[in-house]
Amino acid sequence: MESAVRLIVTPSATRLPPETPGSVVVGGSHSAIFTVYLSARARARAAILHDAGIGLDQAGVSGLAWAENLGMAVAAVAASSARIGDGEDMMRRGVLSRVNRIAAACGVTAGMTCRDAAEQLRNAPLPHGQPEPREETRYVHEKAEGKRRGIVSVDSVALMTAQDQGQVMATGSHAALPAGEYVAKIRPRLSIGNDASMGIENAGIASLEVLGQAGIAAAAVSSMTARIGDGRSTLLEGVISALNREATLLGGKVGMKALDLARLAAAA
Repeated sequence: MESAVRLIVTPSATRLPPETPGSVVVGGSHSAIFTVYLSARARARAAILHDAGIGLDQAGVSGLAWAENLGMAVAAVAASSARIGDGEDMMRRGVLSRVNRIAAACGVTAGMTCRDAAEQLRNAPLPHGQPEPREETRYVHEKAEGKRRGIVSVDSVALMTAQDQGQVMATGSHAALPAGEYVAKIRPRLSIGNDASMGIENAGIASLEVLGQAGIAAAAVSSMTARIGDGRSTLLEGVISALNREATLLGGKVGMKALDLARLAAAA
């Protein structure tokens, strides 16, 4: 069976190809419930994602236990070992920090390299069930009114749509490069994501500079103050840990509450 099982390496679980069913996915997304759900919905055999520094309430790896209900093997790579948002880097130098019970039964352990674990998971059993449909959440916290922009939260940056252009967006996504690609297409007034503990080479906030070069204000909240994968937590609980020059010009600073920065941007 091992040689016949495909290995798919991708920057994000939001970009899984049609050939995912039965495969082992190594994806640069965090390991919170919704991104693990995306791998399960695509009928992956098993998945290795990123622990995003684990963070508040261990949100960065919350999908591992959830996947056990489906009989799906899932493991997470340590943020200190490989860049979030970069599946190829995870394969090259990633080291596992967490595994669920299904993965452990396949011989996968914390401390194992991502590459070795991926090979081992080619022998993982197929999940015994499909997940119930699950939707990410979108909340309008403050409506656009007059010259004031709206403030919206989404659990994933991939949920931004053309209607969000010029609005203030708080997302549950990390602020690594793949997230920045989504933001750049929409061009909100301000985008606030999760810093995913920043991690190796500050990969968790790599999009901030790139978005700044495109004239888009962007910031990130500390993963210890907000649950990754939860846009409302980003906005209502998050404390800013990093921001680009454009966000600073709006009045933002490190240590500020995300909601305060969002309101400054909405009024600007």
